[in-house]
Amino acid sequence: MRLLLLVWAGCAWAQDHQKAFAELNERRLRADLTFLTSEPLKGRLSLERGSDVAIHWIVSEFTKAGLQPAANGSYLQPVPLIEFRSDREKSGVTVSRGGVKKIYRAPEAAASFPKNARIRGGVVFAGFGITAPELGYDDYAGLDVNGKMVLVFDHEPQEDNASSIFSGKGNTRYAGTYVKLKNAQQHGATAVLLMPEPKRNHPSNEERRARIPGSAQRSAGLPQQTLSEGAIQIPLVSLSEALGKELVALTGQTAGAIHEGIDRDLKPRSKPLPGVEIDVEIVNAEMKRAESYNVVGLLEGTDLKQETIVLSGHYDHDGPAFNLGALFPGADDNGSGTVGVVALAHAMMKAGVKPRRSILFAVFAAEERGLLGSYHYANQPLRPLAGTRAVINFDMIGRNETASTQTDGLIEIAADTSNEMNLVGAYYSPEYARTVEQANEKVGLRLSKKWDMEPALNVFFRSDQYPFVLKDIPAMWWFTGFHPDYHQVTDTVERINFGKMAKILKLAYWSSLEFANTSTPPRFVAVSK
Repeated sequence: MRLLLLVWAGCAWAQDHQKAFAELNERRLRADLTFLTSEPLKGRLSLERGSDVAIHWIVSEFTKAGLQPAANGSYLQPVPLIEFRSDREKSGVTVSRGGVKKIYRAPEAAASFPKNARIRGGVVFAGFGITAPELGYDDYAGLDVNGKMVLVFDHEPQEDNASSIFSGKGNTRYAGTYVKLKNAQQHGATAVLLMPEPKRNHPSNEERRARIPGSAQRSAGLPQQTLSEGAIQIPLVSLSEALGKELVALTGQTAGAIHEGIDRDLKPRSKPLPGVEIDVEIVNAEMKRAESYNVVGLLEGTDLKQETIVLSGHYDHDGPAFNLGALFPGADDNGSGTVGVVALAHAMMKAGVKPRRSILFAVFAAEERGLLGSYHYANQPLRPLAGTRAVINFDMIGRNETASTQTDGLIEIAADTSNEMNLVGAYYSPEYARTVEQANEKVGLRLSKKWDMEPALNVFFRSDQYPFVLKDIPAMWWFTGFHPDYHQVTDTVERINFGKMAKILKLAYWSSLEFANTSTPPRFVAVSK
């Protein structure tokens, strides 16, 4: 009798999962993605009507699936934003030294800040602007920057050293601009002057963006957005490499020599710039406050229901093509991830499987404008971050990775990527990666971690898993890679590999259930060696 009960339970379990997989079929994925990329949604630009339509569609789908509202009785978590456009003719940086003043404007010195501001003061060179106690590295050690501006290199030391404490040849979370700004602010700095690191073997941020066709038009055509209640309260001023080197040379050493010295022994070379005063003036031509929304629904768990697994993506994209008579549909970026989260919500609710931990389905706002929805959630969480055990973030899960001007010469791409998916962020949780690899035995994708060993394209900082990593949460970006249609009007439904996308969602189904039910969830590892 006991054997019959076990057989019956096993059959019922299998039938439950078959019900789930019926919701992950290519026909449904295509239909949903066709709607999200249709002309009435106009590319889902943040704070525009198409984005609002996407929000309401996700709410409708979460309601039909039967998820619980996760934001105080609502599916909507407000994300307060400021939209602004810098006046580049009036904004600038004045450098004063020895009675001589020089004025620099964009692109030599481009400020980003949502308020009009005038900041004057001395400048301190602070290396890479990194404080990483677990790595024994601190550019601010013994340095007084209170009330001063800091000049820092982009990225982090030893990016060409496979044995580096900074993730070998990859990037750690300390290489991101957000972390540099926050660290400078915590040390009392009034602004961050950021320059390309001089001894890099990859493009600068400006050069990287220029590799994407039309990026200059996008930058000129779109106003910036930021959180009105965000953690960052000091401005970022991006300097050209030439201007940065000119300022660093005032320390008595060249920027290149300083970079080489830090790479050699990982000892700070920070020091004030003698006799220099900088005047940063920020003037915005437009400013407005507005509100977008994260869309959040909950599948409540059982005995460990206070703990959480997050399945996430972002719904916004680039909107209309700046009055050129076309729009950016964003089928892969990130219609695919949005549809994926929605499909998994239907699948898990249809299966009727109650996991031990709760599963939060979150589709974030304004990712394209700087991960704003996910930063807001990480700073104002709806579920305790201390009990958030894993994050599966979908961003571009619908294509085959192919060579493009953005990636040429910077990353090796397999000849056939039709069955390949990238895991970004495995450095910070090898146990998470192993769980996915074990679940993949049921699915059969080819998994790659190549982006964890690549510093040129800033991939680790470019999607919504990153704010969770900054909170010591195991979080990875599930990503099928770049292609020539990235941020182009040609990112359309017709180019999506729906068979591959369905396999990725099945892998996420098995992985998230393992995360939700295991007695030993994956750990975050600050130093993975």
